[in-house]
Amino acid sequence: MQIELQGETLSLFSERAAFWHAQNALLIADPHWGKAATFRAGGIPVPSGTTTDAIRRLDSLVTRTRALRIFFLGDLLHAETGRSKTMFASLSQWRSANESIDVILVRGNHDKRAGDPPGELRFSCVDAPYVIGPFVLAHYPLPSEEGYVLGGHVHPGVRIYGAGRQRERLPCFAFGSRVGILPAFGDFTGLGDVEPVEGARIFAIAGDEIVLVANRY
Repeated sequence: MQIELQGETLSLFSERAAFWHAQNALLIADPHWGKAATFRAGGIPVPSGTTTDAIRRLDSLVTRTRALRIFFLGDLLHAETGRSKTMFASLSQWRSANESIDVILVRGNHDKRAGDPPGELRFSCVDAPYVIGPFVLAHYPLPSEEGYVLGGHVHPGVRIYGAGRQRERLPCFAFGSRVGILPAFGDFTGLGDVEPVEGARIFAIAGDEIVLVANRY
């Protein structure tokens, strides 16, 4: 789905990412790569291969958008214990196939504990706020005097209710009057409910579709 935000055109994708047309840039929040490995290191049996699946989604987005830049809005890595050789090998293979793309990580709270990705991946790592007018790229979705904030952190979700008492909780994009929140790109991240407020638009991700479920813009 294509939307206008602060005079800019964004495309929202069901792969849980946005594309900023003017900058030829993908915007991705909260991959939390290595989270499954962290769980397994703690004795919690969860499936392997989640990073591989996420990289496939990333590859699909790059192919479809022909992005020249990727901005990760924090929490690229989940924890130090999740820094596995297998995960970095997959990322290294992807990076080798996409050498011309500029990749910028705007550090989040998990990145400060997990550490930056290895230097050979050539990710530029910066602290928030990262200002590219009219947007302020950050991890925490907090208003800024420097511009409209795009962030993540809360892994936004919205509850949908049907006439027959059906209910579903779906990941979503939430755009308020001063702050926009992107869904978590990673798996095993959970959802934090967001409520529509004055000036807000909420777009739910329902399978392969993007659905506008609240519009108080």
